[in-house]
Amino acid sequence: MPAQAMASESAATAIGGDQTASLDRSPEAARLIARFGHIPFSAWHRRARIVMGSATFLDAFDALSLAFAMPILVGLWHLTPVNVGWLIGASYIGQLVGALFFSRLAESRGRIPSAGIATAIMSVMGIVCIFAGSLQWLFVCRLVQGIGVGGEMPVAAAYISELSRAHGRGRFFILYELLFPIGLMATGQIATLLVPAFGWETLFLVGAVPGLIVTVALWRLPESPRWLINRGRLDEARTIIEQAEASAARRFANEEPGYTYSRFPPFEPLKGAAVPASAMAPTGDMAETRWRELLSPVYRARTLIAWLLWASAFFVANGLNNWMPTLYHTVYSLPLRDALRAASLTNVAQVAVLLVCAFCIDRIGRRNWTTGFFILSTVLLVALAFSGATSVAVVIVMATLAYGAVASNNAVLYLYTPEIYPTRLRAIGTGLATSWLRIASAVAPTLVAMIMPQGCSPCLRSLRPSAPSQRSA
Repeated sequence: MPAQAMASESAATAIGGDQTASLDRSPEAARLIARFGHIPFSAWHRRARIVMGSATFLDAFDALSLAFAMPILVGLWHLTPVNVGWLIGASYIGQLVGALFFSRLAESRGRIPSAGIATAIMSVMGIVCIFAGSLQWLFVCRLVQGIGVGGEMPVAAAYISELSRAHGRGRFFILYELLFPIGLMATGQIATLLVPAFGWETLFLVGAVPGLIVTVALWRLPESPRWLINRGRLDEARTIIEQAEASAARRFANEEPGYTYSRFPPFEPLKGAAVPASAMAPTGDMAETRWRELLSPVYRARTLIAWLLWASAFFVANGLNNWMPTLYHTVYSLPLRDALRAASLTNVAQVAVLLVCAFCIDRIGRRNWTTGFFILSTVLLVALAFSGATSVAVVIVMATLAYGAVASNNAVLYLYTPEIYPTRLRAIGTGLATSWLRIASAVAPTLVAMIMPQGCSPCLRSLRPSAPSQRSA
């Protein structure tokens, strides 16, 4: 990847970080932004990260649940490789719609309502999926569920990014983002236990019920102060910032008795000077968001590069993740439980790599990490291709390591993309970028299904109606 492939770290911090109090803002708005950026991590931040992170965890669970149900459905409904590819792709088509719609909604109506509605959709549709008795109905259910799955993640990424300080943002965000691969990993482990014993429907039920509880918790979170400030709702933003400052004060009172937390000095107009009404009106960064601005000369280069990175990373990651359970069970003839366990190793690898990433990303930099791990995943996959992929042990090791490498970039992109846009463009910029992951994720499984008959003759013999029944172990 060329050096120009990502915007510079300093530019990312200046645009997306605490410096977003631009010259166009009123003095009071700028002061509120500075106050919020001054607040250290406290229970206030922890609660927001846990609740929004729970929604992201369930987003991952719902996104991948079908992949671990697929080995059962192949035999139960006599699915062909093309049927499998389209069924997997249905969710990503819905995710594309959800990413575009909810990112726009998040700019106009707020981060919290958008995330709450998206989580409710994916949870309710998870229950509906249980009653889908055919390929056609499950396709429709997954399509609609995908709208919620695709809408939650970019809005959550923008929200968490806006709560963090510029200093240490990488670690703060990646530790939150770890919940997504942990959700993917949990999907595999829970599927290994439940699907062989109780059927594929239980996987959707496990994701849906907690999702309804999290939906209620999401609506109780405070709105992003940065978004409120950019909409000119300064009184509401000030109230939330004061709550965060009070939480920080309690933290220091408990940890360091006798120490008094010093908040950022409150805004006070200069004596004898009146702040003109025009200065208090939303201007500049508070103006109406237009998605076409992402392709204006100021943002075009970084936008196109971000889109390319998103499409490339998720084309590889979700092409692997969605097909590996079925391939292990059908092509390599692993028992269902062993196939699901082997497939879940990819997400274990991703979590391990991201733990390292969380404590290194602020020192190494977004660009260096992404470039290095794109190269590493390429080397591993090329080596696997030249090995002939005849040994299941070799395939498990190489595919797991390659997925762990490229999937770490997926998380870094969720950190990087909100940083390269100002607050008013952050949700819609992230949403449009993630729409390319949905397109790539829909194309990759379908493309695998199309090339399997030409490049892998065992697939034709194995993906037939004689596949194991629903209760096979």
